[in-house]
Amino acid sequence: MMRSVLHSFALLFLLLCSPASALELPATDGKNYDPAATGSKKACVLFFVSPFCSTTKSFIKEINQITADYGDRVNVYLVHSDPEITREVAMEHAILSEVKATVLLDKEQVLAKQVQAKITPEAVVTGTDGKTLYQGRINDLYLGPTKRQRAATTKDLRDALDAILSQKTVPSPQEPAQGCKIGGIK
Repeated sequence: MMRSVLHSFALLFLLLCSPASALELPATDGKNYDPAATGSKKACVLFFVSPFCSTTKSFIKEINQITADYGDRVNVYLVHSDPEITREVAMEHAILSEVKATVLLDKEQVLAKQVQAKITPEAVVTGTDGKTLYQGRINDLYLGPTKRQRAATTKDLRDALDAILSQKTVPSPQEPAQGCKIGGIK
């Protein structure tokens, strides 16, 4: 009897103390991806976006350029965390915007809540250990929710990626993203 109790306790301990299983999200390409898995790359860049947010539309060209410029060294994902975005809507957005990154669906908002994303477009960079290294705006094209400049004067995300890839400290402060709230996130 004592052996049975010990065996049950050991099994419960292993279940409670073992690392959580990886989060896998469906993508528009029909595959599932773990947005925290870096593989042989140095980090993962998560762009939280919405096809219904005009601010997101303003950043797609820069998101595509960042994907082209850094995609050989970091994994890049576009993440739709609005529960109402279907695979078809995400695919249409990706096609019309000529998105270069893998497009993930986070309908249950698990990833958004995990990294505390609240705005579209918002950039989150995680390291090989899954910890957030950068979170905030892509650049300063928007100084407020509706306060757009003619052109960006900073390159916040690029500066952060350059620091991460050079194994340096990410510049501070990290300015918050400006745009639309992710539906259902408080």
